[in-house]
Amino acid sequence: MTQIRIGDSRVIESREVSDGVTIRRRRETPDGKRFTTYERIEKPNLAVIKSDNVRELFDREKLSIAIKRSVGKFFSSEVAVEEMIDEIEDAIYALGENEVTSKQIGDEVLEQLATRNQVAYVRFASVYLKFKTLDDFVKILDQRQKINEEKRVQ
Repeated sequence: MTQIRIGDSRVIESREVSDGVTIRRRRETPDGKRFTTYERIEKPNLAVIKSDNVRELFDREKLSIAIKRSVGKFFSSEVAVEEMIDEIEDAIYALGENEVTSKQIGDEVLEQLATRNQVAYVRFASVYLKFKTLDDFVKILDQRQKINEEKRVQ
């Protein structure tokens, strides 16, 4: 595989991707080879305060891995999962804080999953909320059922 330095190429075409935060650029090297780059708007550093009070930088990839592990094949496409991750990330940054807790992130993930896929929600909740017994599953299923019934009544 040939390595190409982006600085040695010229932009042929640029367009915004439908997510509104990514730019797709079609490029061409001096010898005529073409390739595509995707550029994402860089967000400010955000610290995550873990449950043991250790701080680390927010890592979208780490969030993505955790969510993909929990949702399994319960989503129709990779794009649907990425859209959800984008919304979670946007919600976290919209808090306007330099630091967020891992609990705030986990709660936002649960919120997003609750509206998208109930099985993925329960899978994520079982790890995030550290279920120990079947009663833990029954309890969260009852809570979700009540919420769903309230939504149907409205």
